[in-house]
Amino acid sequence: MKTREQKQKDISILKEEFGSTSNALVVNFQGLTVEKDCELRRQLRQANLSYRVVKNTIGRMAVEGTALEPLKDHFIGMTAIAYSENDPVGLAKVLSKFAKENNQMTFKAGVVEGRVIKVKDIVELASLPSKEELISKLMFVLNSQAQRIAVALNGVSRNLAVVVNEVAKQKGAEG
Repeated sequence: MKTREQKQKDISILKEEFGSTSNALVVNFQGLTVEKDCELRRQLRQANLSYRVVKNTIGRMAVEGTALEPLKDHFIGMTAIAYSENDPVGLAKVLSKFAKENNQMTFKAGVVEGRVIKVKDIVELASLPSKEELISKLMFVLNSQAQRIAVALNGVSRNLAVVVNEVAKQKGAEG
């Protein structure tokens, strides 16, 4: 059994981790086998996401004073928290996919960018494109306009060269 000092140390470590994030999902993992839990942890690690199984009282104390404080009342029963500093969509995607494959895991609550979201919104969040996909789409749209201008300008000079060449041929045929 942990001493009060060890528990305070755990709370301070969690508070520090939670202080640097504003995206988290609280899940119930009751009935999940150790093998499936290890698989989930592996998937989250590959996506650079964090996952902790926490004792409810320690979890409640650790979220106090952080952006995750609205989750305080959801630390009931078998509780784990998955969190990410900057990728709420990736977090929702990994957990939603895993939850579909494993009926034992259910969502309790979520916070995205410091705002509480409903459980049904987690599935909608998972269906959004990732931040990288959105940036690449935006860059494509921005680049396509510049590319069209370059093609149009290139076409003007090409057409001018063709006209000059035709005029030269006509002058050469006349002369």
